[in-house]
Amino acid sequence: MPENHTHTVGDAIAAFLEECGVKTAFGVISIHNMPILDAFARRGRIRFVPARGEAGATNMADACARTSGELGVCLTSTGTAAGNAAGALVEALTAGTPLLHLTGQIESQYLDRDLAYIHEAPDQLATLKSVSKTAYRVRSADTALATIRQAVQTALTAPTGPVSVEIPIDIQAALIPPSTDTRPLPVGVAQPGREAVEQLADALAKARRPLLWLGGGARHAGEPARRLLDMGFGVVTSTQGRGIVAEDDPRSLGAFNVHGPVESFYKQCDALVVVGSRLRGNETLTYKLALPQPLYRIDADAAADNRGYANRQFICADADATLTALADALEGRMQTDPDFHGDLARAAQAARQDVLDGLGPYDQLVQALQNAIGRDFNWVRDVTLSNSIWGNRLLPLFDPRAGVHALGGGIGQGLAMGIGAAVGAAGCRPGKKTLVLAGDGGFILNVGELATAVQERANMLILLMNDRGYGVIKNIQDAHYGGRRHYVDLHTPDYGQMAGALGLPHARVSDLAALPAELERSLACAGPFLLEIDMVAIGGFKTTFAGPPVRKPLAA
Repeated sequence: MPENHTHTVGDAIAAFLEECGVKTAFGVISIHNMPILDAFARRGRIRFVPARGEAGATNMADACARTSGELGVCLTSTGTAAGNAAGALVEALTAGTPLLHLTGQIESQYLDRDLAYIHEAPDQLATLKSVSKTAYRVRSADTALATIRQAVQTALTAPTGPVSVEIPIDIQAALIPPSTDTRPLPVGVAQPGREAVEQLADALAKARRPLLWLGGGARHAGEPARRLLDMGFGVVTSTQGRGIVAEDDPRSLGAFNVHGPVESFYKQCDALVVVGSRLRGNETLTYKLALPQPLYRIDADAAADNRGYANRQFICADADATLTALADALEGRMQTDPDFHGDLARAAQAARQDVLDGLGPYDQLVQALQNAIGRDFNWVRDVTLSNSIWGNRLLPLFDPRAGVHALGGGIGQGLAMGIGAAVGAAGCRPGKKTLVLAGDGGFILNVGELATAVQERANMLILLMNDRGYGVIKNIQDAHYGGRRHYVDLHTPDYGQMAGALGLPHARVSDLAALPAELERSLACAGPFLLEIDMVAIGGFKTTFAGPPVRKPLAA
């Protein structure tokens, strides 16, 4: 039937998301989201990626949003299916990803009546609120679009985060008059007060060795950050803030934020401005890292004031607006130490060398990757031994949207995130390669999403570090449990056979001398490629990683 004769709530939602600039959505089709997905298909303006599970779909939407800088969208069914997405929503919430999670709900007439109606989960809305920035329920067809509008505005308003909306199936299918206005609501940007900026500028103008710490909330603030570097500032980043300043810039410490040479360098700094970072525990030696003083903070989240570390001044405002105003206020006023950037570069090189020295044979792998990949790529990492030792810091990033990792520490999310990043790149940067670093222990959790990667022709190279077990857990057991290893040796499939069954190109590297040729071949593949690194044959790392770094207590 022609669209102008059938306008469902599902049609209105699809039209609104198109106005929001949404190009891609992810999910699993179900009887409880069909009216929306039917509208997607009929209208033909939003690409829908059918994942193999709701957790994977939500991770895909998360990574797509992180790498594109746009709203992520995922769709699930109700009950168990919405519950399957919970862990991935926690990850998106931890990362502050603007994401719209649309989930179905049972028919309105049976909702919240404790009838044991199939697919209903008791108090689902409360569950979604606990793993999202907030959650809403659409309560009538007339208010459906207003609720979705509010949800998107909330997701995109700093501090950004995932917002869930449950929509009863009868409301999704209800006929309503065609919408005359499907435009999204404006998203406010918190501007800094002039007096606050002037006060901060007056303090920083006296600094001879000022340092910026940039986090994920400053990813859009690269231009004013570079202006401040030109005035004499240095920069260090969180793992979420990587690439805001290109990591080959000699004025950048990159994300080498907890290494000994860098902490020694902090003692030489006389001011630190933390911008859009939570100063997370695993990036501050559980809040015991000796950061430069005085410490100033800029954040869109009012709750960041004095959180983790006491700050001398706090400005609650947008990172880009505040750093721009700060750079304007400091123009021509800075007289920094001419030796500052040289000392910073030496600290960065020493920290980098410390990591390289701990790689053992895998320094060849990092060097081969760096030689092969160039500057324009996505770097997606799962929680795995390789990422903890080198992936989070060593391979340089040149774009604030290029780096994606499982910030919340949950294993098994990297594969799905890689698919989301690759699909997102296909919509705005065709030909851009996505690299995924995964360990075999986490990889198997969502291995079904390999089928999604093949079906969607995701332009991604999966670097599978296969040591046939939980490497990090083994090290923790060695360090803290007397070497008693339990439940960490895993039956590992033949990934070559698995890949063959899926139609996925695969190669196994058992000697790193063969890696450059295999990288060249795998990177030339336009779709997904699984490159397995046989760590049992190659050997282990020189460095032993046994959990996030912490400040060791002083001896009595």
